[in-house]
Amino acid sequence: MGSRAGVAGRRSPLAAVRARLLAEINATVHGQDLHLERYDRPAGDPGLFGPASVVWRVHAHPAGMLVGGFAALLLQSLHPLAMAAVDAHSDFRVDPTGRLNRTARFVTTTTLGSTAAAEQAIAGVRKIHLRIHGTAPDGRPYCADDPELLTWVHTAEVHCFLTGYQTFSATPLSSAECDSYYAEAARVAERLGATDIPRSHAEVVAYLARIRPELRVTPPALEVLRLLRGFGRSRRERLAVRVLTNASIDLLPDWARAELAVRRPWLVRAAWDRPVARAGGRIMVWACGPSQIRAAAYARATATTSATAGPQETG
Repeated sequence: MGSRAGVAGRRSPLAAVRARLLAEINATVHGQDLHLERYDRPAGDPGLFGPASVVWRVHAHPAGMLVGGFAALLLQSLHPLAMAAVDAHSDFRVDPTGRLNRTARFVTTTTLGSTAAAEQAIAGVRKIHLRIHGTAPDGRPYCADDPELLTWVHTAEVHCFLTGYQTFSATPLSSAECDSYYAEAARVAERLGATDIPRSHAEVVAYLARIRPELRVTPPALEVLRLLRGFGRSRRERLAVRVLTNASIDLLPDWARAELAVRRPWLVRAAWDRPVARAGGRIMVWACGPSQIRAAAYARATATTSATAGPQETG
């Protein structure tokens, strides 16, 4: 007994560190409350994708998603009309953590949530989009529910998510699986109102080449980069975000780094940014343990109504 107590005592400082990191990660990404009711019911509902989907696989990788998410913010900011809408209507300057929470919550809910929860999240975004319209500094009108803008935002996002997964995962997807990912992810974009959505790697490459002449850096885009590099409510959080931001820059196309005037040599990105981000991802997995959200979603999607009806009624 004494030996076991000694082992438990020696482990307690490590457990305290793990608990502190978990609390910080959840607060930064999810906003404390995981809202498991979005994921654990009703029994047998696969949601928009289901456990066998490639979307579940890609979006389960912490480093790939966080680094890919930061890369997506930077890439999306290079569309002047999309950035004009964000600049005029978003609170990203005064509440960057809240903005991150809402974005992460939307992606998580549409990926792992029940069908009803996913549809509700999408309907909420569509309602907000109706109120976002105006005129960009170059005189062009914009509206957030413009199908072409929605296609841009979606394509930049899923391209960066997938690039993050392919870069940081020990089991990258095959070419066919990459095509499946784009085809599956298009379901959310369709429901948001996007049109002509790229549904394969080849179509994404062609789309990015076609839209490239429309993309350029603007002062608000540079502000997003500065904000990411300095984001964090504590020294530890700022260090973690800086690591993720540096790694996200590595995921961007060469022309995007050039637009943002980021001069980070390839050797630094390959020999430092990627390994440090991988190490950070492993620490996140250790701190978080098995994902409560993913476990709840998997149990819901694989459950049968007959097997769970009794407990639901008596509970």
